[in-house]
Amino acid sequence: CKRYNIKGKQYLKTLDKYYAVDMGMRKVLLGSKAMDAGHILENIVYLELLRRGYDVYIGKVDDLEVDFVAMDDKGMTYYQVSATVRDEKTLKRELASLQSINDHYPKILLTLDDDPEMEYAGIRKINAVDWLLGK
Repeated sequence: CKRYNIKGKQYLKTLDKYYAVDMGMRKVLLGSKAMDAGHILENIVYLELLRRGYDVYIGKVDDLEVDFVAMDDKGMTYYQVSATVRDEKTLKRELASLQSINDHYPKILLTLDDDPEMEYAGIRKINAVDWLLGK
C-alpha cells in the first residue's frame, strides 16, 4: 500500500506498507505468537476497502499516520483502525491523526469495541464487525 501526503495532496515514493492477501498464510509464516488483533483487523479492513472498489493509501499528515485514505470517484474517506480504544490514551492517539486533517471528507475510527456508535468532533467511531457487515 503506497503512502499519500494528505496536506500536500501528493503520493509519496517511499515506505510502502505490505498486507497479506491470505490471513491463513500470515499465520503460517509468522506463527501464533504474531497474532495481534489490531494488525489483523487493519489487514482485514485494507482488503475490504479494496473489495469495495476503493484506491487505498496510507495517509501522512506531518508526523502522524492515517491508517487508510480510501478514494473513489465520489471523493475520499479516512479510516483509523484499532482493536480497542477503551483506554483514554489509546483513544487520543487514534483520534489525533484524523483530527489533524482539515477538510470535509468523512473520518471513521473502526474498533472491535462492542459499544454504540459514537462521534468525536465529526469523527465516527464504529464497530468494525458492523462496518464489515454493512450495518
